[in-house]
Amino acid sequence: MILKQFYLSCLAHASYLIGDEESGIAAVVDPQRDVDQYLAFAAEHGLRIRDVILTHLHADFIAGHLELRDRAGATIYLGAKASAEYAFTRLADADRLELGRLTLEAIETPGHTPESISIAVYDRTREPLGTEPYAVLTGDTLFVGDVGRPDLRASLGWSATDLGGMLYDSLRNKLLRLPDASLVYPAHGAGSLCGKAISRETISTIGEQRQSNYALQPMTREAFVDLITTDQPEAPPYFTYDAVLNSRERPTLEASLATGLNALSLDQLLDLQRSGAQILDTRDAADFAAAHLAGSINVGLGGQYATWAGTILSRDRPIVIVADPGREGASALRLGRIGFDHVAGYLRDGLRSLESRPDLTATTERLAPPLAWERLATGRALAIDVRTPREQSEKTIAGSISVPLNQLLDRLGEIPGNRPLLLYCAGGYRSSIAASLLAREGFTQIGEIAGGLAAWETANLPLHA
Repeated sequence: MILKQFYLSCLAHASYLIGDEESGIAAVVDPQRDVDQYLAFAAEHGLRIRDVILTHLHADFIAGHLELRDRAGATIYLGAKASAEYAFTRLADADRLELGRLTLEAIETPGHTPESISIAVYDRTREPLGTEPYAVLTGDTLFVGDVGRPDLRASLGWSATDLGGMLYDSLRNKLLRLPDASLVYPAHGAGSLCGKAISRETISTIGEQRQSNYALQPMTREAFVDLITTDQPEAPPYFTYDAVLNSRERPTLEASLATGLNALSLDQLLDLQRSGAQILDTRDAADFAAAHLAGSINVGLGGQYATWAGTILSRDRPIVIVADPGREGASALRLGRIGFDHVAGYLRDGLRSLESRPDLTATTERLAPPLAWERLATGRALAIDVRTPREQSEKTIAGSISVPLNQLLDRLGEIPGNRPLLLYCAGGYRSSIAASLLAREGFTQIGEIAGGLAAWETANLPLHA
């Protein structure tokens, strides 16, 4: 048996290829949209990807089921309660797929979503002769250290309370009845917004989770539902969009990139900007602060790029990319992973295109923490904390106001435009996004605290805890 985990750190997403070397048959579970790595791995091991399985219609990324269908001829499988525009085969409780000496058995585990399934893996080459599952691929039902949140389908008419009750039953009546030795392979790790306390470990066992997972401890259904519907992180607005798009027939990523990666002159970019296009600068925050095209938004490739781009950018307006030369493809690809296919092109030669047009160039002041403290202490500037409420509850700079980045555009009226503003986050990534958004919205006295709260603490400056 081959059971290979592919982990995409920027989306905290785990996908899997399961194959039988003797028969040469393989299945891929919860693939990311760019599927080259699965095809390459299968070819290296003499495998044919016959099946592609989604444990549910994912909300935080666009899955690669249509790409594997078109490129490998794979049959698509979804849970029995799923609905989709494309042809697929339904998997209900105890339905099985035979991969040579391996068996994949579906377990209906609704709760995170109504159509969620888990996949038990039986290997007849292992003791005790395949009668007990070697592993279970739990999708977003069970994570290492957490369970899937039940509130992401609220906008599609599902009650978090009802789904939470389903999740309680799925965990206790199905997954926790598996042997303690069965390996647990979830679809996400730490950093995913599909749970609130997911571990950095990406593999566990049923026994370990039975002992250590806070949500699997003895409690009533009501207590469980209350526990898992409380203090969940705010979901980005594109989550519902992605969940719906994963059920639709759509262009493949390859086709989308072929139409969107067009090199544009500066004049072409400016024409698009005047007609409403969003200019997305994907360079590092420090480089963006030093010089950028006025009106552009900075979401750097070095951080949670797709999550923040999906949170900040509109799905209804074209996107034009400004990137370090050679990074345009990665910028568009990572947008494509969340279904943002409306890229109109990229600026040829990147920021070098502006060398003859200094009138179009803007900068953002980044202050070292001691200088920022001086300005704040005199009352000349106002600090704005763009971190999450949970982060802010632990420590913050005294006198700052809280405007989390994902709420910034909705709360512009709370931000004074008549005094200098110093934005900060944990390390400087989110504050650069926030500063660029405020500049685009017409704020003129904008600065950042370089290095964020981490640099502030290193400089031994006062905090309010």
